[in-house]
Amino acid sequence: MPSNNNTDLGQYALLSRNEEVDELKHEHCLDKEDKKAVEDDDDHEDIALEDYLDTGSRNTNTSPSDEKALLRKIDARIMPTLILMIILNYLDRNALANARVQGLEKSLHLTGSEFNTAISVFFIGYIGLQIPSNLLLTRVRPSIYLPACMIAWGTLSGMTAFVKGYHSLLFLRFFLGMVEAPFFPGALFLLSSWYTKEELALRTSLLYSGSLLSGAFGGFVGAGIEAGLNGVMGLDSWRWLFLIESSLTVVLAVCAIFILPDYPHTTWWLSLEERTLAVERVARGSGMQDRKHTKLLSGLRMALTDYKVWLLGLIIITKTSAGAVTSFIPTLVATFEYSKINTLLLIAPPYLFATATALVISYSSDKHSERSYHILIPITSAMAGFFIFALTTSLIPRYMSLFLMLAGVYGSYNVALAWISSTLPHPVEKRSAAIAIVNTVGNCAQIYSPFMYLPEWGPGYLGAMVANGGFCLACLGAVWVLRGYLKRENGRLLKAEMEGGMKGGIKRGFTYIL
Repeated sequence: MPSNNNTDLGQYALLSRNEEVDELKHEHCLDKEDKKAVEDDDDHEDIALEDYLDTGSRNTNTSPSDEKALLRKIDARIMPTLILMIILNYLDRNALANARVQGLEKSLHLTGSEFNTAISVFFIGYIGLQIPSNLLLTRVRPSIYLPACMIAWGTLSGMTAFVKGYHSLLFLRFFLGMVEAPFFPGALFLLSSWYTKEELALRTSLLYSGSLLSGAFGGFVGAGIEAGLNGVMGLDSWRWLFLIESSLTVVLAVCAIFILPDYPHTTWWLSLEERTLAVERVARGSGMQDRKHTKLLSGLRMALTDYKVWLLGLIIITKTSAGAVTSFIPTLVATFEYSKINTLLLIAPPYLFATATALVISYSSDKHSERSYHILIPITSAMAGFFIFALTTSLIPRYMSLFLMLAGVYGSYNVALAWISSTLPHPVEKRSAAIAIVNTVGNCAQIYSPFMYLPEWGPGYLGAMVANGGFCLACLGAVWVLRGYLKRENGRLLKAEMEGGMKGGIKRGFTYIL
């Protein structure tokens, strides 16, 4: 299919649609009623395209300035909204860690490993719905689905302020995990539907920077509430924490319904010309069009049987196993034996440093179209941070090690996430399933990793730190293996292209990012 700057946008969209229908007919993928439905839809779209071509824009050509203007328009809608959503997502999720510093354990009479179990049970609910939710997302409107889930988790998080004991806390945490499950893999999938592989790492980093900023904001918010609201109206400060953060979540979710886009070919606030360009630019970079669908279960099967999915899953689960330390950063800082307010304030700087590091690494990754070394180098520094914390009891080295831990693990985490979409671009159902599978596998680590930080193993948590160093080492190995396999795949693609035998609808010139 032609995709150069001299191609008329309206003609491109019309040809794309006709080729799609013809392909479905020839492959006998549709029964008679389905064919008629597609043809009827095709007729309506043809009329819209003809109206567009009749407006005098027949000779309109795409140009770099057109694409930059569209990219700015997309960025203005998607990025601020998703970043604010993920900040509140992680504030609600990790509020329990700050609430611990503010006296939650004492108020609810938690003992032994009960707090750790409350952290863990969240992820039992969380991992179960990610795959079916992301498959469903290919058939519904993201602008409604994701905010609706946000309203649900904000409501449940707010209810935590009224729990009276351990079992009611577990109940809420389990269901909170279930309703939060759709958001993060769904947001990653939405980004992959709008941005090219050369743009994805930086946008993924900007998205994930919201989760890191939430760690910093959580400390500041917790300190402010502890100082100003503890005991007001008879409520402990940790209960105010859940009430305030959850209220902000619900308000933002309602606003997001009117701001977020759906997909490039269905977003109402883009003109026909802009929608056509949005579809074409993503197809140009990934080798196929997102509008070409397969069956949901077929996409799931393709993802499950692709070795690249499981190598990416191994990379993510080793990173999240080490990164589970974020749920216990307040606990680690509390070992310095400062006041509650100062402990909460000391949490912020490592997260701010990790955020800045992540943005620099991801910008470099996109600029150089490279993924593996942008994971290998930061994860090595994280490994050093874990060993420093384990081997010293001095305050300054231990505090500095938190900077290395967070910047190393999460400075490169978003690069690994972007690697999923650029490695598994199509069909759209496969990419959606792959993102959810990898995220599900990764979050399995959050079920067992909280038990590496039992109270009796503090303040050094030697076993946890050594284990985290081992997880970093395993991550290094998995990255090298995936890089080697993708390099081999690129050789095969080059050979097939030279012999004129490109298969599976992949465009000439497509290669995997290493």
